Amino acid sequence: MRRNELDYLLGTLLDYHKDVSDIIFTVDKPPQVELAGELVAVPTNPPLERLTPYQTETIALNLIRGSTRLTEELLRAGSCDGSYSLSDRARFRVNIFSQRGHYSIVLRKLNAVIPTLAELNLPEVIAQAAQEKTGLVLVTGATGSGKTTTLASLIDLINSTQAIHIVTLEDPIEFIHTQKKATINQRELGSDFDTFANGLRAALRQAPKVILVGEMRDRATVEIALNAAETGHLVFSTLHTVDAGQTINRILGMFDTEEQEQVRYRLADTLRWVISQRLVPRIGGGRYPLVEIMGSNLRTKESIMLGESEGKTFYEIIEAAQPFGWRTFDASALEAYKKGIITEETALRYATKRAQVSRGIDEIKRSRGEFIGAGSDLRVLPPTAKAPPPPLTLKLK
Repeated sequence: MRRNELDYLLGTLLDYHKDVSDIIFTVDKPPQVELAGELVAVPTNPPLERLTPYQTETIALNLIRGSTRLTEELLRAGSCDGSYSLSDRARFRVNIFSQRGHYSIVLRKLNAVIPTLAELNLPEVIAQAAQEKTGLVLVTGATGSGKTTTLASLIDLINSTQAIHIVTLEDPIEFIHTQKKATINQRELGSDFDTFANGLRAALRQAPKVILVGEMRDRATVEIALNAAETGHLVFSTLHTVDAGQTINRILGMFDTEEQEQVRYRLADTLRWVISQRLVPRIGGGRYPLVEIMGSNLRTKESIMLGESEGKTFYEIIEAAQPFGWRTFDASALEAYKKGIITEETALRYATKRAQVSRGIDEIKRSRGEFIGAGSDLRVLPPTAKAPPPPLTLKLK
């Protein structure tokens, strides 16, 4: 398969639906695209009903484009990350990996236009993270939960409103930022720097006010990020963690036991926001972000320094700060259910505390006039109808 044939194939897969998010090539499967979280096989011309090992390897080599670094990384580590442009039509983040002696490829379609926080259906309070002057802002979640897009939106907001120097360290560069009010320099792992730790060290000598680190993968990167946040920089980064509590524990877990006390104090002083995301299926198709938001106050600092305890868990701290825009995943799920964006089943499936969300759903149903009968299905009473009388109880004399 030549380069022009690969481009034709990628164009065919993109034409299948406007909302294609990922393209997947795997041996013994046809080319597939992901739509709203589900894989769909796409017919091609000529037909590719079952990709062969030779075909997936040829696709991989075309995507690598002769890069010595990516080839060595693929052979040594079993996977590699890169990027690929389909003329002016689309850009992709590419991951090539070996499985059972064959190669598989996942291409994540990258948006050409950076969406705003409102377009992403994210709470307005998140914009406050772009107004911070120093400290650490973390966006967390599983792969494919929209972390990179949220960070791009925040960086674009700063780029549009502040005349400062921004340096990004990415693997690969996903969103291309244009020069607006800020001056922005985007650097890509492999071509512009060798490791996030070394790239971050160099960034400290490049006079930025804002630094974006694509991912805090190891202890060295975390340590330098903390140092940057302590010395007057605003640092944005991501972690593959599911909520605020796990984020704190993941960072602490990168250090030895005897170092953790000092790291707790440094983290308490520098951490400004933890924004955790989960993309869930929405009614009518597509996906919707459920968000947990934790900022910084005296209670969060105390729990970071001393650890969580009864009545002082991060979940309880976030709940108490809801008037300030903070929210738990459960509150986010209940709000989306109340607005008719997601189903009851989805709200419960993605809940942190299922019993609490179930009670909240019952309250929403009662407020709508829905009768909840014990052991029976729910039904909505007409406005003039009365609730059934309570069961008759006989008293024996």
